[in-house]
Amino acid sequence: MVLGSNAPWWAILLCLLAAVVLPTLIGLERQINNKSAGMRTHALVGLGAALFMVVSKYGFSDVLEANLVRLDPSRVAAQIVTGIGFIGAGLVFVRRNKVRGLTTASSIWLTAAVGSAAGAGLLLPAAFTTGAYFLVVVVYAKVIARLRVSGRRYHALQVTYVDGTGALREILQSCTNLGFQIQGFTTRPMEHLGSGVLGRALNEESVPNGPDLVEVELEIEGLAPRGTLLQELSALPAIKAISFDDENE
Repeated sequence: MVLGSNAPWWAILLCLLAAVVLPTLIGLERQINNKSAGMRTHALVGLGAALFMVVSKYGFSDVLEANLVRLDPSRVAAQIVTGIGFIGAGLVFVRRNKVRGLTTASSIWLTAAVGSAAGAGLLLPAAFTTGAYFLVVVVYAKVIARLRVSGRRYHALQVTYVDGTGALREILQSCTNLGFQIQGFTTRPMEHLGSGVLGRALNEESVPNGPDLVEVELEIEGLAPRGTLLQELSALPAIKAISFDDENE
């Protein structure tokens, strides 16, 4: 589907709808993996890029005059490519010499391309690129994990535990027993058990005098599966919550 110079309004709205749906699918995968840019970010980036393309193609028809004013829609598309770099750069950071956020930044960059294609009426290429995205992030990850191409794998995880129970020592021991090398860790006190998101996640009512909680953020590296580590830590009685923040997942 390629829109002509006098495309009907319904065809333009169809392109904008595709620019919302396809990027939302990309954002859903990021949201499930608990990344910093999820469904809303990807949907807005895709829709914004599509609208820029629509304006570039059809927004100046009232000022066009034969042999006087000429229109180059590719100029706006080039500015989308440049501008989206600011969002992508904000998602990339370095922690202990490990570059994080590259996959999410790349997904934002690709989402802008999908939105631009949808806005230009190239719905089939936009849909194909969306499908190729899932092939890369889902299938490739499984192949790499099976072949262990990346060797030792880096994990960043947050564990919330009850203070004063010796849980931190048990957490560190569980990681080392599974062959993980601890690159570093930081701890910080949290609210009582019944307050905030953690309390709702544990289906607990507000408990003003509940146990003090501490969150430790660990950076580890090793060959053992992440699921094995999750199972080992979940068996500890003082553990209240566990979450991973892995860029390679």
